[in-house]
Amino acid sequence: MLRFGLLSLLAFASCFGAAHAQSPNGVRTLESLGAIQSKGTWSLGVRAGDFIFVAGLQGVDPVTHKLVEDPEARIRQAFQNIKQIAASEGASLQDCVRLTVYLSDLARYGPMVEKAQAEFWGGPPYPPRTMIEVKRLFDDDIVEIESTFYAPVKR
Repeated sequence: MLRFGLLSLLAFASCFGAAHAQSPNGVRTLESLGAIQSKGTWSLGVRAGDFIFVAGLQGVDPVTHKLVEDPEARIRQAFQNIKQIAASEGASLQDCVRLTVYLSDLARYGPMVEKAQAEFWGGPPYPPRTMIEVKRLFDDDIVEIESTFYAPVKR
């Protein structure tokens, strides 16, 4: 009876994922205390060897779980969310090797991205970046930023 109950519990848990789940090849999902929470069929990020891949993140306040109202503050919050996930794996923004920024209005929000990124990085060098205007983002948001970091695993 106990064995059946434990197997049922494991099967149930596997349907919904687990914090820090790991694939057979060592790809590990990431969760960071105090960070935004992923809901649904996606993860905040994964570590695959020496690389950290962070999902496209929005300017969601991790305390209220709502999008920050002010557009400039929302873009800054998206960068802050990325920074926090990377830091949870020992990476800094200077370890970023790729940024892709999706904007609902490139002409309007692109300069805000430039300003926020300059502030967060504190100056060059900056990672390679692509900014793309898209028709629509999740929750009709204005920005989503995905990133990749190189952070060798300490051996």
